[in-house]
Amino acid sequence: MDILKFSIEWAKAEVFSSRFFILLALLFLAASIGFWQFGKSELARAYVIPTAISGAFLLAVGVGIMYANYTRITTFEQDYQADATAFVEAEVERTEKSMGEYSLIVFKIIPLIIVVAALLILFLDGPKWRAASITIIALMVSILLVDSNANSRIVEYRAHLEEARK
Repeated sequence: MDILKFSIEWAKAEVFSSRFFILLALLFLAASIGFWQFGKSELARAYVIPTAISGAFLLAVGVGIMYANYTRITTFEQDYQADATAFVEAEVERTEKSMGEYSLIVFKIIPLIIVVAALLILFLDGPKWRAASITIIALMVSILLVDSNANSRIVEYRAHLEEARK
């Protein structure tokens, strides 16, 4: 497969993946509204702010990824036509950086955040702490699920770039 076509398909898959962040954002925001409107207990009311913040964060991430990859799709062909070798080298460098970020953030820091949030549930008794901790766990698991798939795609994309490099 031509590396340009594969690059465009990879970027389109990233745009599709960003829609999951947006969908999850809408679910978190809907949950926040639901807790605000229907929450009767102190714990239910404590979820309003953490779920709203998580929803806003996921929405920003999803829109950011979507925008970045839409612009990348439009420039891929221009960059490839200008200098195919430089295009491949730039993409190899970018994917290497992204894979390093995934390795650190997604597979080390996010699980650590989940563990810390779980410990906070055990050791802090207030409803606000529990709601924030549970929301953080839900947020981090959501990010972990979406980004683990994105990591798999970028590893495959990197392999194709390495083949094209030869």
